[in-house]
Amino acid sequence: MASVAPAAGPARGLAWARQDPALSATVLVLWLLLGLFVVFPLAMLTARVFWDGGHFSVAGIGAILTDRHQVQAFWNSLLLATLVGLLGTLVGFVFAFTVARGGLPRWVVTAIDGAVLLPLISPPFTTAIAMVFSFGPRGLITYELLGLKGVTVYGMTSTLFSEALTYFPIAYLALRPILAAIDSNIEGMAMSLGASRMRVFRTVTLPLCIPGLANSFLLLFAASLADFATPLILAGNAFPVLPTQAFLQITGMFDLRGGAVLSLVLLVPAVAVFVLQRYWVSQRFYVTVTGKGAGQQPFESVAPWVRWALVGACLAVTIVIVYLYALLLYASLVMAFGANHAFTLRHYGVIFTEGLKAIKDTLLIAGFSMPLGGLYGVLLGYLVVRKVFPGRRTMEVVSMVNYALPGTIVGIAYLIAFNDPPVELAGTALVIVACYVFRYGPTGIRTTIALLQQIDRSLEEASQSLGAASGTTFRRVTLPLILPAFFAGLGVVFIRSMTAISATIFLVSISWTLITVKILENMTELSLGPAAAFSVLVIVIVFVVIGAISWGLRFFRAPGSEPVTSLLGG
Repeated sequence: MASVAPAAGPARGLAWARQDPALSATVLVLWLLLGLFVVFPLAMLTARVFWDGGHFSVAGIGAILTDRHQVQAFWNSLLLATLVGLLGTLVGFVFAFTVARGGLPRWVVTAIDGAVLLPLISPPFTTAIAMVFSFGPRGLITYELLGLKGVTVYGMTSTLFSEALTYFPIAYLALRPILAAIDSNIEGMAMSLGASRMRVFRTVTLPLCIPGLANSFLLLFAASLADFATPLILAGNAFPVLPTQAFLQITGMFDLRGGAVLSLVLLVPAVAVFVLQRYWVSQRFYVTVTGKGAGQQPFESVAPWVRWALVGACLAVTIVIVYLYALLLYASLVMAFGANHAFTLRHYGVIFTEGLKAIKDTLLIAGFSMPLGGLYGVLLGYLVVRKVFPGRRTMEVVSMVNYALPGTIVGIAYLIAFNDPPVELAGTALVIVACYVFRYGPTGIRTTIALLQQIDRSLEEASQSLGAASGTTFRRVTLPLILPAFFAGLGVVFIRSMTAISATIFLVSISWTLITVKILENMTELSLGPAAAFSVLVIVIVFVVIGAISWGLRFFRAPGSEPVTSLLGG
C-alpha cells in the first residue's frame, strides 16, 4: 500500500492547530505573554540606549567608554565575576567530589546538604551582613575577640569571599550529579592498568567533569555580574562595580538612559562567557553512560588520608556558613550588636510593625507568582516537547532569555518598558509578579522537558485514541506524571520571590515593596538589628513553605512518576 508523506513542518503544525483549538489558543496566549514580558522590555532597553531625540546615536555608549570611573567599574566587575566563578566552582567541586566519592555516612551528607543550601534560600547579601557583624569596626572577631580598632571590612576581598560563599552551592548542585553519573568501571580499569589514584583523577575523572565545571563557572560568573547588593554593602567606593553603578545611576542620579547603557554593557561579558563555554565543551566528547555496560563496581577513588583532608575542608567551610547564620540570628536578638548585647525581641517588633507592609506584600506577590510560575513552566515545557507548531524551538529559546540574563538588565528593561504608555505597569504588583514568573519559571520548563523525555508518548496517544481531547489528556495523564516539574517550578519561584533583589529593586514602589528591599534599606541606614531579623524571617518562611510543598507532594504524586529530590532547580 502506498503511504502518504506527512505535510511539511509549518503546514503540519497549522493543520494540528486547526484540529485542536485549545492548542492554537494556548500557543497564541504564550506568544503574547512572551512578547510582552520578554521581547518588548529588551527591545525598549536597546532603543533607549541607541535612540536619542528621534535619531540613532551611540553617544551613550561613547560616554561610558570615555568615563574612566565607569571603565574601571567594568573591569572590576569582570575581575570579581571571574574570581567568584573560579573560587566558587573550586569549592563546589570539592564538596561534590567529597559527597560523591568519599563514602560518607548518609547523615553526614544530609548535614552537609542542609548547611550548604542555606545561602540558596536566603537573600543573596545575607552573608555580606554577617561579614559586617564579624569583621566590621565593631565586629565580633575584629573588635570583641582581637581588640582591633579602625578595621574596615570593605573592599574586593570581603566582597569576593561573601559572593563565593553565597554562590558556590550552585556549583555543588551542578557538579554532584555529574560525578555520580561517571561510570566507576572506567576509573577502575585505569587503575588496573597501573595508574595511580592521582593520575586517574587527573586524566579520567576531571576531564569527564569539564561540562559541569564550565557550566558552574558560567552560572557563578553570571550570578556575580548580576549581584549589586553585596558590592553595595561590602565593596565601598574603592572598588566600584557595574551593577552597583547602574543602580546608583538610576536611583541616585535619576538617569534612566545612563542606567540602561550600563546594564547593556553588562550583557557583553555574559554573552561572551556563554559562547566560550559552549564552544569549549562542544569540542570534546564526554559520554560515559551508554546503556551497554554492566553494573558499576565499587571503586576507591581516594586514599584514606585524602578522604579525611576533603572532609576536613568541607567541614571548615560548613562551620563558617553555620557560624555566619548563627551570628545573624544572634544579632537579631540583642539590643545593638557590638555595643549592647542585652537580649531583646525589639527588632522583631520593628519588622512586624514598621515592616509589616513589606512582609504582607512579599508573601502576597510570592503567593501569586508561585502557582503562575509553576503552571507556566509545565505548560510551555509540555508544548515544546509534545506538540508540533510553527516557532516551537524559537518559543523555547525566547522563554529562557530572562533566565539567562543578569537580573540587573531584566529589572532596568522592565522599568523602561512599563514606566510609560502604552503599557504602564510601573508601581503595580503585576509587573513584579511578571518579572518573577518569566525570570524564574524557566526552571520548571527545563525540568518538564527533562521529565517528558523519559515518558513514553504511547501513554498520551492511547488517551487520545480513546477520544480524549488534548486538554483532557494533559490534565489527567501527563500532568500527574510531571508533577515533580510543577513542584520544582513552585519551589524555585517562591524562593526567588522571597529572596531576589537584583531585578525587582527597580520595580518596587510606595504601593508595593519587598522584604529584601527593606533589608537593603536597613543596611544602608545602619539599622543592623532589623536587617538581621528580616533575614532570619525570610529563611524561616522559605524553610516552612518548601517543607510543606515537599510534604504535600507525597500525597499528590502519581504512581510511577519521578520523585522530587530538590526544589531549588538548576
